[in-house]
Amino acid sequence: MSELIRLLGPPHIERDGTRLPGPRGAKAWALFAYLVLRREAPGRRHLAELFFTEAEDPLAALRWNLSELRRAFARPDAFRGDPVELRLGGGVEVDVLRLLSATPEDLAAMVITGGELLEAISLDSNPAFEPWLLAERRRLATVVEAALREQVLLRLAADDGIEASRTAARLVAANPFEEGHHELLVRSFLAAGDRDAAAGHVQACTDLFRRELGVEPSRRLRDLLGAGAVGAALPVGGSATARAQMEAGEAALAAGATQAGIDLLRGAARQAAAVGDDALSVRVGLALGGALVHTMRGHEEAATVLHKAADAACRLGDRVMAATAYREIAFIDVQACRRQRARVWLDRAEAAAEGWHDELASIHGVRGMELSDAADYPEAITRLEQSLDHARRIQGQRQAALSDSLLGRVYLLTGRYAEARAHLERAAQAAERVRWLAFRPWPEALLAEVDIEEARLDAARDRLEHAFAMACQLGDPCWEGVAARGLGVLEARRGDHDLALTWLVDARHRCLRPASPYQWVHGWILDGLADVARVGNALQAADWARALESLATRGAMREFAVRACLHRHGLGDSQAMRAARVLAADIDNPQLRQRIH
Repeated sequence: MSELIRLLGPPHIERDGTRLPGPRGAKAWALFAYLVLRREAPGRRHLAELFFTEAEDPLAALRWNLSELRRAFARPDAFRGDPVELRLGGGVEVDVLRLLSATPEDLAAMVITGGELLEAISLDSNPAFEPWLLAERRRLATVVEAALREQVLLRLAADDGIEASRTAARLVAANPFEEGHHELLVRSFLAAGDRDAAAGHVQACTDLFRRELGVEPSRRLRDLLGAGAVGAALPVGGSATARAQMEAGEAALAAGATQAGIDLLRGAARQAAAVGDDALSVRVGLALGGALVHTMRGHEEAATVLHKAADAACRLGDRVMAATAYREIAFIDVQACRRQRARVWLDRAEAAAEGWHDELASIHGVRGMELSDAADYPEAITRLEQSLDHARRIQGQRQAALSDSLLGRVYLLTGRYAEARAHLERAAQAAERVRWLAFRPWPEALLAEVDIEEARLDAARDRLEHAFAMACQLGDPCWEGVAARGLGVLEARRGDHDLALTWLVDARHRCLRPASPYQWVHGWILDGLADVARVGNALQAADWARALESLATRGAMREFAVRACLHRHGLGDSQAMRAARVLAADIDNPQLRQRIH
C-alpha cells in the first residue's frame, strides 16, 4: 500500500491512486502541516497554546486532533509522545517533503503540480499561527519555483530545448515579474532553434515590464538574441585556439577587465564545444560560470554553463571538476535564497570532493554562508571552522579570509563582538597579504558594524568611508550596499535620521543593481531602513518592514522574518510580538531572544 499526503493545493490523501477524505477540520490539517515542516518536534504545551488557546481545555483539544490524525492516516503509532513525533512509517510520502529533498535526478522526472500550502485553509482565530502559515506558503512557493527553474536548467544541459521551453513557460506564469525566468524561456527557445519565438518573447517581456512596472528589462535579455546569432557561426581553429582564448580571458579578469574577460571565455566555450573537446569544455565552463557568478554578470547564463560543465565532468569521471561545478551551482542558489536546492547541490559537491582539501574548504565555506543566512548559527559556525581547517592545510589564504569574514558575521549577528572583531580583523589582514582588494570592503564594512555596536563611532566612520570608496572603485553593488548600509546606521547613531535614511535608501538601490542580487544583503539593508525610519517616518517604516517580511519568508531568512515582526511591534501591531516568538522558537541567537523578551 502506497500513500501520498498532499499539502500543496487543497490538502488530501491519495492511497493506491484513490483520493480519500482527510482528517476532519481545518485545525487538524494545520496541525499536521506544522508537525511536518517544523525543524524540531514541538512539545504538547507549545502546540496547545498555538492552536487551541480558545478551547476550554487546550491540551484535551490537542489530544483529540492528534487522535483524528491517527485515524485519518491509519497510523496508530504516529503523532505520539511529548514532544510530538510524526512516525508515519514506510509507504507514506508527503508532497512537500518529497519536493524539499528531491535530487536532481528526481526533479528531472518529477511532475510538479504546485499549489499553495493548505490552499483555502485559514485559521483567523489563531493570530500566532497565521504568520507561520503565511511564511511557509511564501517559502514553499519559492521552493516550487526553484524546482521548476532547475528542471529547465537540467533540460538545457541535456540540449532538450523543447521540453526546457515548456517548463520555462510554467516558470514565467508562476512569477511573471522575475526577469531571470524570462531569460530562461528565451534561452530555451534558442536552444530549440526557434529564434522567432525567442524574439517574440523578448518583446512580450519588454511590453509587460513597461506596462506593469514602468521599467525596461535589462539589456542582457535582448542581447541573448545577438548571442544566439554569434553562437551559430562556429569559430575557426582547434583546442589550442580555445585554450588560448581561455587563458586570455582569465588574464583579462585578473587584470580587472571583467567584460572583456567574460567575452573571451564565451568564445573559448563555443570553440571547445565546436571541436568536441569535453575536458577543455569543462575547464572553460567552470572559468566562465565562476566569472559570471562572482562578478554578478548573470546567474541564469552561469547556471546553464555550470550544469553543462557538471554533466561533462561526470562523463569524464573527473570528481574534482564536478564538485567545483556543483559548488558554484549551489553558490548561485545561496545568493538567491533557493535554500533547499543549494543544500542538495552542496551535498553532492561534498561527496564528490572527499579527500580534496582545497575544494572541501570552499564547499564548507558556501555551506556555512547558507546556514548563516538561514539563522542556523551553531551549524554555520561548525561548517565555517571546518572550512578554515581545510584552508589552513593547503595555505589557502583567500578561502581562509572568506570563511573568517563569515564567522565574523555570525558573531556580529549573535552579539559576540570580541569574537566577531577577531575573525574580521584576520579576514581583512589575509586579504591585504594576498592583495585581494576586490574582497576588502566586505570584512571592513562588517568591522565597522562591530565598532558601531561598541560605540567606536569615529573608527566606524573611517572604515566605512574607506570600504565604500573601494567598493565604488570596484563597481561591486553588493559591497557598495553593505558599506552604504553601515554609513546609514552610523548616522542614525549620531542622531541624523534624515541623512541616515538617505544613505540606507541609496544602499538598497545599489545592492539591487544586478538582476540577481545577494538577497541576504538586501534583507540586511531593509532591516536597517525599517529600524531607522521608525523615528519620524512610521508609514515608510511599515512599508519597509512589510518588504523585509516578504523577502525573508520567501527566502527562509528566519532571523529577518523575526526582525520584521519586531519592527511591526514597535509600530503598534498588537499581534506582532506573539508572531515573533513563534518564528524565533528554533533560532539559537541570545541577542535575538533578548530583543524579544
